[in-house]
Amino acid sequence: MDPAQSDSAAAVLPAEEETPLESQNDEAKRKEEKKKRKKERREKKERDISAISVDENAMAVDSESTPNSEKEKEEGSTQEAYLDSESSRKEKKKDKKKRRHESSDSSAITSVAHTTLTATTATSCASDSEAKAFLQKHKITITTPDDVPTFSPVITFDQLSIPEGLRTAFTGFKEPSPIQACTWPPALDGRDVVGIAETGSGKTLAFGIPALSRLIQSSRKSSKKPSVSILVVAPTRELAIQTHDTLSTLGKPFGIASVAVFGGVPKGPQVEMLKDAAKAKGGMVTRIVVGTPGRILDLVQEGACDLSGHVSFYPWIERGELTSFLRVDYLVLDEADRMLDKGFENDIRRIISSTKPMAERQTMMFSATWPEAVRRLASTFQRNPVRVTVGSDDLTANSRVKQIVEVFDDSRSKDQRLLATLRSLSHSKTAKGGSNNSRILVFALYKKEASRVEEMLQRQGYTVCALHGDMSQTARMEMLESFKNGQTNLMVATDVAARGLDIPNVSSVINYTFPLTIEDYIHRIGRTGRGDKSGQSITFFTGDNHERSLAGEFAKVLREGGFDYEALKKFPMTIKKKEHSVYGAFYRDDIPTPSGPTKIVF
Repeated sequence: MDPAQSDSAAAVLPAEEETPLESQNDEAKRKEEKKKRKKERREKKERDISAISVDENAMAVDSESTPNSEKEKEEGSTQEAYLDSESSRKEKKKDKKKRRHESSDSSAITSVAHTTLTATTATSCASDSEAKAFLQKHKITITTPDDVPTFSPVITFDQLSIPEGLRTAFTGFKEPSPIQACTWPPALDGRDVVGIAETGSGKTLAFGIPALSRLIQSSRKSSKKPSVSILVVAPTRELAIQTHDTLSTLGKPFGIASVAVFGGVPKGPQVEMLKDAAKAKGGMVTRIVVGTPGRILDLVQEGACDLSGHVSFYPWIERGELTSFLRVDYLVLDEADRMLDKGFENDIRRIISSTKPMAERQTMMFSATWPEAVRRLASTFQRNPVRVTVGSDDLTANSRVKQIVEVFDDSRSKDQRLLATLRSLSHSKTAKGGSNNSRILVFALYKKEASRVEEMLQRQGYTVCALHGDMSQTARMEMLESFKNGQTNLMVATDVAARGLDIPNVSSVINYTFPLTIEDYIHRIGRTGRGDKSGQSITFFTGDNHERSLAGEFAKVLREGGFDYEALKKFPMTIKKKEHSVYGAFYRDDIPTPSGPTKIVF
């Protein structure tokens, strides 16, 4: 055997041949050492405790005094060392705790600041002095609930923080209109809003910009499958189509599409569009529905769509007949007073009840007036709305429209006077085409009258189109588009075109026959003087039939606008009590809205 291997084996052998007695002795030694170390730690702890228990008076010994012995010096040194270390430890712990609280407070402050920023970065509002001057200049009143912050108006487009692509809507405008300037801040903050302003004041963009901004931001944050979440209800087909076109144009760069639903055309194509709403086609996803109350309610009742996104209560779900689920959380009621005047109140209430609950929905209501019926609707379906009133709560004529009245003794002379008026306005008989050419809109009272006047003008060589209820919806859309793009520069229409339509470059409105109500008159003349442009209205007044009873109200509108009304003084100047279009003269519209629910105790 190799010597090295022999030594190695010899070295290992004793360990392998260790006797049980030796093993027990080693274990006893280890236990003894362990006990000894434990005893030393206990004694040290007792000394430390003893040092802490020293009387405070003893610790407060004058600094000049010295220990009487080396032992006292040692004890004093030990005590001071311990106290210093203990104090240092506690101080570090305290500092750590303080830093933790400061970090927490900082996070909370940052969170609050972020929340505030989210609420205010929607707009960079004007200074207090600028805001006050702006409100006074435009006679604007902003009514804010107690628990809602005060919002300053947006005086310039640069102060508005929205997706850059939406700024194309401002092309051709110098600054926001008064209703836009005051409704954008609360709307972008997610608040319910009531906007009251004259016709032609830009109410479509007042609710359209916040709606699209909401869609764009939510689509960036959420990975969920997109769905229709915006519903706009309008009183007429033409206004619904116009709003649909505006929102579609603005939403196209962002892949957002809109669907228009209205009567007078088959439901099938509209149902199919709703059914395929969530399916992207050509990079576009339908997120907006614009429609009239009757057709929207028909589609809901027939199971073509569910506005709330909750479908458990529909009996036709099991049969698979429901075609689309719309989670409407942004609702717009445009021209709310007009819809109520036309008797749509019950339909509107049923539509609103079909959407998401009020707490989960932002509701925007725009109107030209603020009657009690509209107030009741707002109090029922809106959550602490911010109300913006431009001018007064009552209907007022567009201040940019010059109003002229011509009184006739014989209504048969109106045709010749119409031709003479067109000549005095230097109106061309043939349309030159182009959207920049001026247009003239002639209003008749009845459908047959509109057709007769159209034929008379055509016989005189004028290029003219008509718009009234006897026409099919397709024909109405074609005529309206022809008038908008300048292919025809003269239109004869009934009051179907009096409300909400934004037709560019209408220089003059001629009231061939006075309407049935003074409200319709104000909306008629509002087709000119749109935006920041001016216009004029010429009214033929005979005093026949219903006109005689409206002479007093008509004279009041002219007087308030600063226009001549002397020719009307030959008629009675009394103002009759208004009658409701549905409930007649006995309808009470002066009952105030209750402040809240009434508690009944039995």
